[in-house]
Amino acid sequence: MVIRPAEAGDGDAIWEIMEPILRAGETYTLPRDMVKQAALAYWMSAEHEVFVAEENGAIVGTYFLQANQQGGGGHVANCGYMTAVSATGRGVARAMCEHSLGRARARCFRAMQFNFVVSTNERAVRLWQSFEFEIVGRLPKAFLHPTLGYVDAYVMYRDLL
Repeated sequence: MVIRPAEAGDGDAIWEIMEPILRAGETYTLPRDMVKQAALAYWMSAEHEVFVAEENGAIVGTYFLQANQQGGGGHVANCGYMTAVSATGRGVARAMCEHSLGRARARCFRAMQFNFVVSTNERAVRLWQSFEFEIVGRLPKAFLHPTLGYVDAYVMYRDLL
């Protein structure tokens, strides 16, 4: 698997990853009916350093890295990750997380924080915990899951030093 910076021509492949995840509405706080142009504008925004994961020449995942906050909080990184539904369970998210931690260190971030991990996304919670992220906060009933109703979200954090 190769992880590389996203290029302008990657938009269609990134949208193919994003669309089913957005439509399912189970893991992201983005609108379920978000259109391609708006979704790509969000994901590829100037504040995001965007990467794609390629396997056999096909883009199977994408992530962005940014500062979690500005000013006094600018030393903490934040990321968003999406894996193609067809590539789930093949180590794509693990490879992207590992890459993002290295990239965050290269950019001199001192920590990484995930602001809103949906508690029912157990696969992601376990993965982040395997990378030493800790649940440092629980937001009760903060996410409206399309089938489970209101569920908790976690704030997850790890030091990078």
